[in-house]
Amino acid sequence: MTLWGGGFGAEPDELMWEHTTDDSDRRMLVDDLRGSMAHVAMLVHQEILSEAEGETLQGGLAEILAVADAFEFFDGDEDVHTAIERRLVELVGDVGKKLHTGRSRNDQVALDLRLYLSRAGHAQIERLGRMNTAMVDQAEKVGSVVVSSYTHMQQAQAVPLAHHFLAYAEMFRRDAERMQDALGRIEVSPLGAGAAGGSSLPLDPAVSTEALGWTSHFVNSMDAVASRDFVAEYIYVCAQAMTHLSRLAEEIILWSTREFGWVKFPDTFTTGSSAMPQKKNPDVAELVRGRSAGVIGDLTSIMTLQKGLPMTYNRDLQEDKRIVFHADDILAGSLETLGTMMASATFDPPAPAADVTALDLAELLVERGVAFRTAHETVGALIRHLAADGRSYEDTTAEDLAAVSEHFLPEDLSRMDPTTSVQNRQTPGGGSFESVEHQIKQHRQIR
Repeated sequence: MTLWGGGFGAEPDELMWEHTTDDSDRRMLVDDLRGSMAHVAMLVHQEILSEAEGETLQGGLAEILAVADAFEFFDGDEDVHTAIERRLVELVGDVGKKLHTGRSRNDQVALDLRLYLSRAGHAQIERLGRMNTAMVDQAEKVGSVVVSSYTHMQQAQAVPLAHHFLAYAEMFRRDAERMQDALGRIEVSPLGAGAAGGSSLPLDPAVSTEALGWTSHFVNSMDAVASRDFVAEYIYVCAQAMTHLSRLAEEIILWSTREFGWVKFPDTFTTGSSAMPQKKNPDVAELVRGRSAGVIGDLTSIMTLQKGLPMTYNRDLQEDKRIVFHADDILAGSLETLGTMMASATFDPPAPAADVTALDLAELLVERGVAFRTAHETVGALIRHLAADGRSYEDTTAEDLAAVSEHFLPEDLSRMDPTTSVQNRQTPGGGSFESVEHQIKQHRQIR
């Protein structure tokens, strides 16, 4: 069944049919029904349909909705819109043919996609919230464990391991906020825009918008059917969240190596090798890292899809659904799986090297009036002095401190302990135990 065959005297060629039809939009069945119900409500309100006709149509649509999970699509259904209209006519008779009054597939599919992304976006916000909670839970679980932070993959400053987890909690919180912001631009009804220029019928977009439970509708009918920037924005949020997940996955992979030895996962979240019996591989994290590439590719695809389209609707836009569905599915699965994997992890990292407190020694001299550049050079001189004797930073004595600067005192040796370094941290939001407690409290309040 098609919605456009009235002026055609022959059936579509089989090759053309296979090339132009796409069953990926079947997942929007519920959304199409919801949009149709809102459209019928508007048609009755505007007295374009009678009350009786409206009740019949709403009853038929509700009947289809009630069995949506078992809805039967036929090979002859061009898309989800035609499938529903076919079934509606089967249920209610010729009055079902009035469903498309004042509507085009152009504004219909734009609405369906917005409704789908609204549902999906709210679900992704919930998943991002659970991912945020998983990171906060791990931050609480590791307590006062101190590790090194890294810059350029070299040990840098001592921080609570919890502070590291909370950095990711911040990323996932922002991802959820981005999705919420995007929903404000997604939840805009295009119903009433028609094919491109509206209708000569007395349609009222405000009525169908209210029936949808939204507050905004289109301002320009051409923009309403031609624009897919809201799809691109949704995919961008997915791509950015996948990028954050990929960064976390990369660290999980590094931390689980024997060289790092920071984390262990239960057998239920690792895989083995077909050749090497000793292997336990973090494949979940590796797949998240790999699949992020596909979602970043989806963002490129949706931008490229739009770049050369003249106004208004073009069939190229049929491809937007497969692109966004892929991005949506990958993010959903990655959040669920990596979040559960993180919750199952046991962390027992080795202590950081003592020289992660080098900045602390320099700042101690700053507190005593020494210019920072001079203090930096002084601590560097201490490191060179120790290396010349074949010793490392943790071998420092009071005599070594005195040899490089008169401003050092013997008790300054206590400042060369990583845990002391964390305890002395004062910057709000910095890597101190107090900051960690404050961050955890903030995240718990947001959730």
